[in-house]
Amino acid sequence: MSASTKQEQPTTKKFGKGERVIPHPSQKASKYYPAEDIAQPKKSRKALRPFKPRPSLQPGAVLILLAGRFRGKRVVLLKVLDQGVLLVTGPFKVNGVPLRRVNSRYVIATSTRVNLGGIDSKVVEKVGGKEYFARDKKNKKQGEDAFFKQGDKPEKKEVSSSRVQDQKAVDKTLIGNLKKEPFLLSYLASSFSLRKGDKPHEMVF
Repeated sequence: MSASTKQEQPTTKKFGKGERVIPHPSQKASKYYPAEDIAQPKKSRKALRPFKPRPSLQPGAVLILLAGRFRGKRVVLLKVLDQGVLLVTGPFKVNGVPLRRVNSRYVIATSTRVNLGGIDSKVVEKVGGKEYFARDKKNKKQGEDAFFKQGDKPEKKEVSSSRVQDQKAVDKTLIGNLKKEPFLLSYLASSFSLRKGDKPHEMVF
């Protein structure tokens, strides 16, 4: 038995009429315990599968939005993005829906199709990027001025000039194509709604 192993053995000492085993300092339990349980990462067996759009979600299809600020509006699908996100537009001059991204789960695809010929593909690629809709990080105001301005009305968000130009570029070509089809502009300008007695499961869109 080596000297290091011999030193790590517990020692026995006499206390009164009995004996007490004293462990070696290297064998004592740690005095530090975490206050909270350390969360262990859970192993997920789910594999990330690429998004496969429904056959009806083709560029140029007219969609009905079912949720969000513009629910009930009819929009034109410009491009299918990653992970179930769709790039749509009103156009803005027709029904007030700007270029925006929507979840494919909250739309109804209709059988109406719009000609997207002539729309600049570079603009669509730029708008479809992740950084285009990223929120601007504003510096948090500190001090007395920020404290006294808490009750004031929130400042109106200003749309950047580049977004306005992109919207105009897409709308100009798209509205020109819409005018070639009768009643298509008025169809997009109207909102979808259900009345008493309507049966959505029997409707053909």
